[in-house]
Amino acid sequence: MSFFSYFQKKSEPTSAARAKERLQIIVAHERHRRKQPDFLPKMQQEIIDVIRKYINIDSDQVVVSLDESDHCSVLELNITLPE
Repeated sequence: MSFFSYFQKKSEPTSAARAKERLQIIVAHERHRRKQPDFLPKMQQEIIDVIRKYINIDSDQVVVSLDESDHCSVLELNITLPE
């Protein structure tokens, strides 16, 4: 590092740095998905199918989340019901 490089304006991140950051986000997302049980997507779909027997809902009206603590897992479904 030269003396003059200290005073130079910091440049924008390179495309390689941006690509690396994006790849890290994708890898973190995939690691999170792997931690979910294999049966979870099928169970979610079956629950939604049962609800659809009684109420007409769209897939975008359903938000599913899985919360895990030390001793239990909680599957939460938030459904926006039509009025």
